[in-house]
Formats: sequence, C-alpha cells, structure tokens
Amino acid sequence: MADNADTTYDLVILGGGSGGYACALRAAELGLSVALIEKDKVGGTCLHYGCIPTKALLHAAEVADSARESEQFGIKATLDGIDMKGVNSYKDQVTGRLYKGLQGLIKSRGITYVEGEGRLSSPTTVSVGDATYTGRNVVLATGSYARSLPGLEIDGGRVMTSDHALRLDYVPRSAVILGGGVIGVEFASVWKSFGAEVTIVEALPHLVPLEDEANSKLLERAFRKRGIAFELGSRFSGVEHTAAGVRVSLENGKTFDADLLLVAVGRGPVSAGLGFEEAGVVVDRGFVQVDEFCRTGVPGVYAVGDLIPTLQLAHVGFQEGILVAEHIGGLSPHPIDYDGVPRIAYCEPEVASVGITEAQAKERYGDDKVKVVTYDLGGNGKSQILKTAGAVKLVALADGPVVGVHMVGARVGELLAEAQLIYNWEAYADDVAALIHPHPTQSEAIGEAHLALAGKPLHAHG
Repeated sequence: MADNADTTYDLVILGGGSGGYACALRAAELGLSVALIEKDKVGGTCLHYGCIPTKALLHAAEVADSARESEQFGIKATLDGIDMKGVNSYKDQVTGRLYKGLQGLIKSRGITYVEGEGRLSSPTTVSVGDATYTGRNVVLATGSYARSLPGLEIDGGRVMTSDHALRLDYVPRSAVILGGGVIGVEFASVWKSFGAEVTIVEALPHLVPLEDEANSKLLERAFRKRGIAFELGSRFSGVEHTAAGVRVSLENGKTFDADLLLVAVGRGPVSAGLGFEEAGVVVDRGFVQVDEFCRTGVPGVYAVGDLIPTLQLAHVGFQEGILVAEHIGGLSPHPIDYDGVPRIAYCEPEVASVGITEAQAKERYGDDKVKVVTYDLGGNGKSQILKTAGAVKLVALADGPVVGVHMVGARVGELLAEAQLIYNWEAYADDVAALIHPHPTQSEAIGEAHLALAGKPLHAHG
C-alpha cells in the first residue's frame, strides 16, 4: 500500500476494475494526479473473474469441438478428454500476462496505487484503514457481484456462481444453469463442449432475452441442435442436495437432477456499507444514480461501471472512465450513446448486436417507419467453410439510416467493429452497399444484407 496519504489528488478513484483503471490511465495521460484504490487486484471482475478467463474457457471449448468434429473437414483426430488442470493453467497464464501488463501501465503513468478496502468518508475523501486520501474529484468504481435469489444459498460447491465455476478443476457430468442471459449461455456452451449435459432455466420467454427476438430464436435453434436443453418461461422453485449432487425444482412441477447448479441471474452493484449515501450520493436499488456525464448529485463525485444502471460490460466501463477523466480534464467530451454499444455473447454460435432491436424501433418510430432485412449465412461462403449457421439482421428506418445490426453465427463478434461504425455514423443502406467487402469473408454477410436493404440483392433473395 502507498504510505503517502497526505497529498491531495486531482482524482481519487475507489475501485480498480475496468471503469476505475481506465479513468486513472486517461486522467494521468492528461496530466492529472491520481490515486487508485483497489481491495483485490487491479483489472477487477473483467480481467480476473469475467471477460478474460471465460473467453479463455470458450476458446478451449472451441478447440475441443474442432477435435471432436475434425472428420467433417477430412482430418482424422481424436479427443482423448478434457484436462481441466491444463485448461485452467492456460486460462490463468492469459490472465496473468494481462495483469502484469496492466500493473506496469499503472506504474508507468505515475498513478498512486493503493491496495486496501476503501470507504467514502466524505464527498472529497476516501479512507483506507487509518489512511485518508483526499481528491478534488472522487470517482466511485466499486463494480458488481454475482447475484443470487432470495433464500437460495450459494455454497460454492454444488450451488455456485460464475466466480466458483471459473475455478472448477473438473468437468461436471451434468449441470443446471439458472439464467439464460450472457453468463448462462456462455457456461452452457463451454460445459457442453467439454462433454457435460446441460439444462438452462430462464424465467423469460427466450434465451438472451435482451437481444432481438430473431437472435434469441436462432440461438435456441442452434442450442437444440447441440443438445443443450432449456426451459423457457420457467421459474425456479428450490434446490435440494442429493447423494449425487442437486435436485432443482421449478414452479411448473418439473425437477432436474444434476451434479451442480450454476446461479447466473445477473450481477448487482457493490455499494452497501461504503459510505455513499452518508456522503449525499443518491442510490436506488444499490445503483448509484448519475447524469449523462456520470456525475452524481454531489459536486465533484462521479460514478462509473457496473455501479451505475448502464450496460454491465467492460467496454462500457472503459468508456465511462475515459468520459469522466476527460470531463474533469476540461475536454468537453460527448455523452455516451448506450444504444451504440456493441454487445456479444461468446457462446457457440456467437450472438452479436449493436443498436436497437426491431421491437424497440417499431415502438419508437412506428411499424410503418421501420424496414427489416435478414441475410441467412447459408449464402455466405466463409460461413459454409466454417460450417456455421445463422444470420445478419438489419433494422433501419424507411428512407433513413440503419438503427440496429443483429447477428448470430460462429465468430460474428469480429464483425461488430463495422456494424458499430454503420450505426454510430448513421449510415444508409446505399452507403454500405457501395463498399467492397473482401471475398470470401463473413464480413460479406454485412455487405450482402445492405445490398438487399438497398433493393439490389446479390446472393440474397430480394
């Protein structure tokens, strides 16, 4: 821990996750003095318990699928099993290298890094043990935790959250996953590829329920084909431990026996007991309330990341942290357009989107003002080479720009960079249709969809 707690900093940042450390790095780059306080490890949930380790597991799962299905491509290979010790070693090496690099960045930017549990003791001070750090501005970035349901006890063994699932040293023979959002479908995908029998329980009518309904239905079709079971519109009733594992009961009377239950019902903000409300910060259901520049109602106090009621994504936290640093630094940044944030579920197949859904567009603009085109990946050469199914769906305003791009298929997350530009630059169908997409690539699917939207389909049906 840094021992110089007498200095007043331009920013004191409570929390070193995606939002907190991005704010620290950008502020230091702007010449501001920064103290960054973190009770665990810099990098937060994303680096150590979320984005990076889960994607490492998903890549290992893809390798397992490639070995299992190699004969489809004329390659004779055998899958002898899943060595979870080796998988975890690979995962931890990836995380470790990134962690070491981030530590180096923090040090090289001259940021005062404080290890310890901080608490907002006034609108301008954060206390860490007996030390106090004073800031002309304070940024709250304390992140989130894995939620459970009332009365559902997490034991970390048979009933666990994603934090525990990332540390599993074995492949479960069977698992029930409570929650069909991004975390749920990603772990379902990993465990199925590793050889487990998986059942997802989702209270809402579709998997990934925040996505466009067409994307949800395509994912459900793909999961059925993969043998991943799911119960939609079904509410959890209870769980009991058995000699073999757990028995999960639903309100509709169905029961499922499995080795374990993964509780993936979302993440909640870490705000309780940290002095926020005592300092005058408004908190609603645990979330700190902010304006479009991430300012709380207390002058000089900001909040970013999973702590505020915006999309709980690492890249959103990065952008909010940068926004705050630039706002404090006097650069007059633009507020974030949260509709323009790219979103990906990294399951197999991937679900990727940017902009608003068809239903949202029709609600905002009216049915007669919205035009929709869907291009099936069956017409895309590279998708056929990869043996993936799915689609690119465009939502546009009649005689107006594209307001939503929604995709399902292997590796379609890599197409989101172009889709983000299309949405955020308010491109019209003719603008994108005029671009040359390299052949054969999956990016052609975006071009083909826009050709169809412009009324001049090439390989798609008009």
